[in-house]
Amino acid sequence: MSSHASPYPDRPATSPVAEPAAAQARANYELSLPNDARLPLARGWLWLGLAALIGSGLFSILLVASRTPYVNQWLPSGNFFHIALVLHVDLSVLVWFVAMAGLLWSLYGRPRAAGLGWLALWVTGGGTLAMALAPFLNPGEPIMANYIPVLESPLFLSGLVVFGLGATLLVLRSLLTTPRIGQQLDGQGALGFGLNAAGVATAVALLCFAWSWIVLPTSLHGKAYYEILFWGGGHALQFTWTLLMLVAWLWLANACGARIVLSPRITVLLLLLALAGVFVTPVAYLAHDVTSVEHRNLLTWAMRLGGGPAIVPVALAAVLGVLTVRLSNDAALRPLRAALLSSVLLFAAGGVIGVFIHGSNVRIPAHYHGSIVGVTLALMGAVYRILPALGYQAPQGRMATLQPWLYGMGQLMHIIGLVWSGGYGVQRKVAGTDQVLRSTAEVAGMGLMGLGGLIAIIGGLLFVVVVLRAMRQPQAVSH
Repeated sequence: MSSHASPYPDRPATSPVAEPAAAQARANYELSLPNDARLPLARGWLWLGLAALIGSGLFSILLVASRTPYVNQWLPSGNFFHIALVLHVDLSVLVWFVAMAGLLWSLYGRPRAAGLGWLALWVTGGGTLAMALAPFLNPGEPIMANYIPVLESPLFLSGLVVFGLGATLLVLRSLLTTPRIGQQLDGQGALGFGLNAAGVATAVALLCFAWSWIVLPTSLHGKAYYEILFWGGGHALQFTWTLLMLVAWLWLANACGARIVLSPRITVLLLLLALAGVFVTPVAYLAHDVTSVEHRNLLTWAMRLGGGPAIVPVALAAVLGVLTVRLSNDAALRPLRAALLSSVLLFAAGGVIGVFIHGSNVRIPAHYHGSIVGVTLALMGAVYRILPALGYQAPQGRMATLQPWLYGMGQLMHIIGLVWSGGYGVQRKVAGTDQVLRSTAEVAGMGLMGLGGLIAIIGGLLFVVVVLRAMRQPQAVSH
């Protein structure tokens, strides 16, 4: 193979002589994907992520139906909505994000400690399976705690603990196999720094979960207990997801041929800024009791101000870079562009909504649905980018390009409906007659939420279809 061959088998090799001078001068924000024993482990994490999305999609169908006017009259009453909500959130956020982190860390890390990597995957997968089966075998009482809602049942809680142990093994391996960036910092080194920073943020989050469990008063029970247990670590995990999203944005923009105006050094400084806020978390534990208002407020302040200054310049650099490049005829790049632009749009919408939150109503889930779906779309684009390196076809065609927009637009309708209803005071985490929809406008807002949610579910399941179709068609061997 020539020294200038493309690192991706689905893309033709290029010569630097044929490239424009501007393309040669731009920072190359590319992750070097391996072709060795790391690939089977990466495929395992991808399968876990897909399984989580499939399970989440099934629960979300029931979830949206239970909140949609008139449709919810056909569903069981009681805790049906809340049980579906617990599993939907945990599978679509916690398990999916951890699996995607495992995918990226497995590919980027050095090929060592393979046994630890496989152990982390199997333990994490086993915990996920126990949580997913709990609603049918041992449901228990749903506790709608922020960040990690739970079912108060031995099977679910045991599964969650096992999942946490698997995640701990994953983070430990990622820190042990971290490559050195090197003296010459380039775009790849900057992205690698972002992945390493995400590992550090996750380690802090796991430390906080353990810290809260150790110091929590035994007199606390129910929602109060789990709310405090997951508050500190849950805040720290938001830095992990943000860092993974920023890395994906730069990587996808670069893949689309964008000229990123940020130098690698500036990018590393921005990523370091996005990480810095996570170190306020241990300070909050040292300075205040975990049950105090001061502890809670300090963590909230750190999360709001920590990643914000880094997100805006990276988003602008990625989006402007892509929009100023002529749309390529390469069909494999169109889904990447769609995933990037829809991700930035949804994350920005969630951020704007967050500014206008007052009280406890459905504007709160509108805010975090926008932000979380922004991260999800970025990771979906990263999966599309990674598939050829795993030996599969690159997703292309109308379905692959439509999928991010369908998922993103459905979620945008979903959160607009929630914001609309929130203006009338419709409460969060309730369904059916408990919503107390008093006016036509409130019904219309929640109806828009239900329609958007249905479209988003279709878009999310379509992602699984696109990926599975690509995985059924092995990468053609190039000569």
